Amino acid sequence: MNKYIDIIKNSYSNYWNYIKQSVLMELNWENYFYGLIIISLVVWALEAIFPWRKNQSLFRKDFWLDVFYMFFNFFLLNLIVLIALSNSAAAIFNDILGVIGLSITNFQIFDVNTFPLWLRLFVFFIIIDFVQWFTHTLLHKFEFLWNFHKVHHSVKEMGFAAHLRYHWMEPVLYNSMKYIPLAIMGGFTAQDVAIVHFFNITIGHLNHANINWNYGFLKYILNNPKMHIWHHAKELPEGRKNGVNFGITLSIWDYIFKTNYIPHSGRDIELGFDGEEDFPKDFLGQELYPMNKK
Repeated sequence: MNKYIDIIKNSYSNYWNYIKQSVLMELNWENYFYGLIIISLVVWALEAIFPWRKNQSLFRKDFWLDVFYMFFNFFLLNLIVLIALSNSAAAIFNDILGVIGLSITNFQIFDVNTFPLWLRLFVFFIIIDFVQWFTHTLLHKFEFLWNFHKVHHSVKEMGFAAHLRYHWMEPVLYNSMKYIPLAIMGGFTAQDVAIVHFFNITIGHLNHANINWNYGFLKYILNNPKMHIWHHAKELPEGRKNGVNFGITLSIWDYIFKTNYIPHSGRDIELGFDGEEDFPKDFLGQELYPMNKK
């Protein structure tokens, strides 16, 4: 038990030090704090220059709520629970394997650190994105998980900051689903993670932004605003009630597994979900909603 208490204490201590170093600009390429701010400002500027819905204000509905969600989920959530939970869960899993005489290295298929940088990044990116796509489909398929995911779908006007409006339970599920696939490939460097993470954040911001882009022929590979808005559509086609366009960064999974749906320009479609009139409008109410849901 003392081992797990130490893991939790060290997790909080290490992450708090990381946050302080980030804010004080004592970090370089791995500074997620200013990286998020820079990416957000750039994409917000693109919304101002290339607006898709020209009558939508730059300070759209729930803009400040989403900005709060952005910093809470990206930084404070990790400090409050996620880092300690993730490290503890990994230690418990390894200890359970140890009881039966195994370790996570027994499941390692190959060591990606022996790959060239470009191939290591490609493998990391592809596997992470597929696992996230699959996890996203589960959030829509099962009602228990959907009640958590409703937070993200409560957005009524799309903008870059809506990207990070989600319930704190979502990263718990996503990280749990990613643990085994990453473990069997060996370790990745912090730089690998940072490069892929910044790319994913950028595409995610763009997917939710009010910009008139679909990337031409790359739309079949990369998720984009004109595709992702249909994921947030309130009215879904018959037979697709569990959702469409589940891609996180890549759209290719939706085309491969036939979950793609772009019938026409979705510029002015209504966003949300059935029963949203009873869904809380404030942060605390939204966070507590799944626990209060009977």
